[in-house]
Amino acid sequence: MNANCAIDYRYAAEQGGAALFAPGAEQKWLLQYLPLVKRIVSQLALQANQVLDREDMEQIGLMGLLECLRRYGTPDEQFGRFAALRIRGAILDELRRQDWRPRQVRQQTHKIRDAIRQLARQLGRVPQEEEILQAAGINAKEYQEFLQADACEAIESLDELLQNGHEGFACGSSAVEDRVLKERLLTQALSQLSERERLVLTLYYQHELSLKEIALVLELSDARVCQLSKQAIAKASRYLNERG
Repeated sequence: MNANCAIDYRYAAEQGGAALFAPGAEQKWLLQYLPLVKRIVSQLALQANQVLDREDMEQIGLMGLLECLRRYGTPDEQFGRFAALRIRGAILDELRRQDWRPRQVRQQTHKIRDAIRQLARQLGRVPQEEEILQAAGINAKEYQEFLQADACEAIESLDELLQNGHEGFACGSSAVEDRVLKERLLTQALSQLSERERLVLTLYYQHELSLKEIALVLELSDARVCQLSKQAIAKASRYLNERG
């Protein structure tokens, strides 16, 4: 296995369960899906916030891929989508474990949220950006960073919901039926969104673009894409929770 796809197999056996394939076959599948791991690592670079470097994130992602491969069995046309959820989930779990946001950033986030809630109560409407900047005592750059972090948290919550919703997948007819049901629910959840909200989630989950890349594609500001993604995720999560 090359340096870009190196895994400690003793650790993998403990974390990923018993191997279903010969080591050579596992290596082949890991190499085949390595580009997926790299794309997801690029997506999650914003959340990492210097807590994990790219190499660490790729190693964690590969462990998630190996676990998924051993539980799923021989990959088919649907494997990539389920593997992406597990890879992303493994990296986000590690970021949460290491508490990727410094205490000062968390305090700033609470301060801005409190200011937005208080303004909304006072004004009886959603406050404008300029009003938020003045009330919270922050500049436009700090507000954009808040929106991005807020969107990342929302994405984490949907990732966790989707991942937990697919935890039961494995070989066997009942698992196949469960996968079909989950896919149907997710499709129905996306149908509840506006066209632009649906496009943002499609670009993120299916085309694996980062929020910044989505902003470039849609010719929107980073802040607007963060707002759209959070709105979309809130609607989709609410729908999935109600029917989960």
